Amino acid sequence: MTTYPTLEGEVDFRVPAAGKPCKTWYKIIGSLEEPSVPPIIALHGGPGAGHDYLASLSDIYETRKIPIILYDQIGCGRSTHLREKAGDESFWTFDLFIQELDNLVDHLGLRSKGFHLLGQSWGGMLAGSYAARRPLGLRRLVLSGSPASMPLYKQACKYRLAELPADIRQTLEECDRRGDHDSPEFKEASAVFIKRYVCRLDPLPEPIRRTFKNLKDDPTVYSTMQGHSEFATVGTLKDWEGWKDAQKIQVETLLLNGKYDEVMDFVVEPWFRTINRVKWVTLENSSHTLLWEDRERFMQLCGDFLSRE
Repeated sequence: MTTYPTLEGEVDFRVPAAGKPCKTWYKIIGSLEEPSVPPIIALHGGPGAGHDYLASLSDIYETRKIPIILYDQIGCGRSTHLREKAGDESFWTFDLFIQELDNLVDHLGLRSKGFHLLGQSWGGMLAGSYAARRPLGLRRLVLSGSPASMPLYKQACKYRLAELPADIRQTLEECDRRGDHDSPEFKEASAVFIKRYVCRLDPLPEPIRRTFKNLKDDPTVYSTMQGHSEFATVGTLKDWEGWKDAQKIQVETLLLNGKYDEVMDFVVEPWFRTINRVKWVTLENSSHTLLWEDRERFMQLCGDFLSRE
């Protein structure tokens, strides 16, 4: 098993509305001491999924020696949990997570050195919103499986549900109408959706299993912002239209999604249409977790893009 130089740490994150001290946990693969190599800050999905499934990004460090910074966003993983804030729509906001990211960038001293952002799914939504604010130090941006519009994403999920066997689709729709998201029937039917449009690997890689466990153990952020399932967005993200600010993104951007992704092409297209300097690649062998399903191709595309002079 290949090992890499790593450093783990925590940074205090001041959130007055939390009512208690908060910390953001992070892990650095490689070293930030090399002045000419901007690191990649990886933003996980969910929201609330944790960093675990982004572990495969270590491939980029192995082949390109670009340091990787993984972190758990507040509310999940090894960072501060706030279960008491479940359902608090005024607390769980884009601004909260943007402030947390800013806090991490400043703590690691990356403003002058520079850094790249790689956001997956919700992490890409967050990265796109952050990039639109033109933060000091941002060099390049990768958005992987990231909706440009949640109304469009909801439409894509309807199309994907319609592709499922009739009995599976009916079970999901009926359970959703009843608010039944814990029954064995719902979980079994949901697993079919996940197998087709979230990760097509069998068995699931262990880091992805840990990601689902994170969401199960503490669904606070996910249930407030997304809802109770991948295909029924009823939380605070439901009306989000990130592409409307995307013309403010100044850095070069790489868009990635999968042929079988729940984030279908028409959900990505507004990013492509609006961002000024942008490239878009759809991976033919992937659904939503491109960095595992088409791992070699994903890492090559990201590595080439982020290491180019």
